Amino acid sequence: MKKVFLAVLAIMILASVVATGCTTKVEAYTDSGQAVNINLNQEFTIALVSNATTGYSWQPAFEASDLTLVKREYKEGDNAGGKLVGAAGVEYFTFKALKSGDSKVTFTYMRTWEQPNPQDKTASFTINIK
Repeated sequence: MKKVFLAVLAIMILASVVATGCTTKVEAYTDSGQAVNINLNQEFTIALVSNATTGYSWQPAFEASDLTLVKREYKEGDNAGGKLVGAAGVEYFTFKALKSGDSKVTFTYMRTWEQPNPQDKTASFTINIK
């Protein structure tokens, strides 16, 4: 009985070590102008600093035949201490590559109820899909 228990325990530990080694760290791209090199059907995340409590947010524009937006999430900054107006956070955009080739994602930082104007901040990322 003791040998069976030790064998099961050893298998569980080995499985845990193998599973831990199989996990991949998700890299968030943050630099505008940065090239994102990924494989077909791979997901990637772009993270941009945002002050959503002021009504501003990043609006992505991309070719829907190249990429799909899988998830969009806003996380308050650690120092926000609640919903402080003007407190910075981060918007995370997770995309999935649908087609090989080069693509681009351009973000415009704006209030959605206002008309776009030339003073709006933008951030662009080149996506190289293998």
